[in-house]
Amino acid sequence: MKNFATALAVGLSVLPLATSATTETAKPNVLVFYIDDLGYGDVSCFGNDKVATPNIDRLAAGGLSLTNYYSNSPVCSPSRVALVTGQYPQRWRIDSYLNTREHNAERQMVDFLDPRAVHTAQIFHDAGYRTAHFGKWHMGGGRDVDDAPLPVEYGFDETIVALEGLGDRIIFPESGIAKASEQLGHGKILAHTPKREMTKAFVDHAIDFVQRHKDAPFYLEVFTNDVHSAHHPLPEDAARYASITSSPAEQKFFAVLVELDRQIGRLLDELDRQGLTENTIVIFTSDNGPSDGAGYYRNGGAPPGSSGPFFGRKGSLYEGGIRMPFIIRWPKHTPANRIDNQTVVAAFDLQPTLCALAGIATPKDKRYDGLDMSAAFLGRSIQRTQPIFWAFRTFSNYNVGKKTHLSPKLAMREGNWKFLINPDGSGAELYDLSTDLGERHNLASRLATQTTEFSDRTLTWWREVSRVYATN
Repeated sequence: MKNFATALAVGLSVLPLATSATTETAKPNVLVFYIDDLGYGDVSCFGNDKVATPNIDRLAAGGLSLTNYYSNSPVCSPSRVALVTGQYPQRWRIDSYLNTREHNAERQMVDFLDPRAVHTAQIFHDAGYRTAHFGKWHMGGGRDVDDAPLPVEYGFDETIVALEGLGDRIIFPESGIAKASEQLGHGKILAHTPKREMTKAFVDHAIDFVQRHKDAPFYLEVFTNDVHSAHHPLPEDAARYASITSSPAEQKFFAVLVELDRQIGRLLDELDRQGLTENTIVIFTSDNGPSDGAGYYRNGGAPPGSSGPFFGRKGSLYEGGIRMPFIIRWPKHTPANRIDNQTVVAAFDLQPTLCALAGIATPKDKRYDGLDMSAAFLGRSIQRTQPIFWAFRTFSNYNVGKKTHLSPKLAMREGNWKFLINPDGSGAELYDLSTDLGERHNLASRLATQTTEFSDRTLTWWREVSRVYATN
C-alpha cells in the first residue's frame, strides 16, 4: 500500500481509467463516511506511521485517493452544510458551529439549515432511492433550539442522530449538553450509550438498513461523532498504545481511532456479504482538521491527531484546518490503489458530482457553488476551472489552542496559490503550495501585483456571499 504523504512529495498522478455510470443499468448505491475532527495525517494510508487503520486503508487499496481535497470550513456545522448542499454555507448564514440561540444570534447566524437548500438526500430520494442518516447532524436542533426541522424533512426515510439534532437520537452521557437534548422532545431517546460505543451503535443501524434495502438503491450517510474529543476508551484499550506514545491523550485518541476503523470495516464487510460492493460508491472523508483544544497544550503537551505536513488545525483556514483525507471507491469505475495529487476538490463538489455519477439530474433552479468533478472521481486528473473561497468567524472570534494557528478570516485557493486576508483588507498572506505545503513563507509583500489581484477577488466574493447577512 502506497503512503499518500509520500505521494504528495513525489508527485504521483492518475492515468485515465473508468467507465461512466450511464453504461450500467443498476443505479449505484451511495455510502458516505464523514468523520468528525479527523486530521489529514490520522489514517495510515495518509501518513500515520504510529497505528494502522487497515479498513480505511482497504478502501484506499480498492479506490482512488485525492490529496488536494478540502472541507469548506474548519469547523463542523458549515463544513456539513457545504457537503450536503453543494453551496457555500455562508449563503445560508451558517458561518461557524451552531450553538444556543443567543450565541447564534451574536454571530449573525441562523439556528438551523433551511430545508430549501435541498440536501443531497432529497435529490436521491426523489429519484427513487431509500435514504438514511445515522450519526452526527449539527445542522440544527440541540442545546436550546427545539424548532429546527427534523432531519427526515431534508429527504431522509430514516435518521438517528446524536446530541446536535432532533428526531430519534442516541445520547452519550459524557457530554455536557446531553440533558438539554433529552429535554427538547421532537423524537425518541433510543439509548444512553457511552461515547466509546456510539460509532458501533450507528454502524449497527447502518448494517440493518443495508440488509433491509439490499434490493433497492440507497443513499446512506454514516457521520460519526468520533474522533472528536473528548476521547473515552476503556483504560485497557488506551494502555495498548503506551509503548507507542507516552502521551495519555494520544493513547486515548489512538484507541478511539482504531475502534472507528474497526467499525467502518464491519459495514464494508456487510456490503461484501450482500454482494453490494461493486455497485456501491463509498466516500470517506472528514469535516475539518484535528482538535486544537487549549487544554492539550498545558505543561508542554500537544493535542492528539495529525494534520500531516500541513500547518494549522481545527478552527484555522491554514491547510491543516481544511485539507482532509479523501477516498472514493467504486469498483470497475474508480481506479484501484491510485492517488490523484493534482485535482483540487472541495466538499461542495460532492452533490453535483454524486448526481452525475448516479445519472440523476440536479434541480434546475438551484445555484451551485460546487462543480461536477465526476471525471476526476472516475480517475482522470483535471484542472479546476474555478477557485475555492472560504470565510470563517467573520462575525465572531474562535478560540484555537495555539495562537499561531489563528488565520485570517477569508481564504482562496486557485491552482497552487493559497491566499488569506481579513474582510477589512488587512493581514494578507500568499503561499505557493507547490513548494510550501507548510505555509511558512508569506510571499504577499514580494508579489504585490498578485496579492492585489487575489485581494480584490477574495473581497469581491465575500461581499457577494455576505449580502445575505444584510438582508436578514
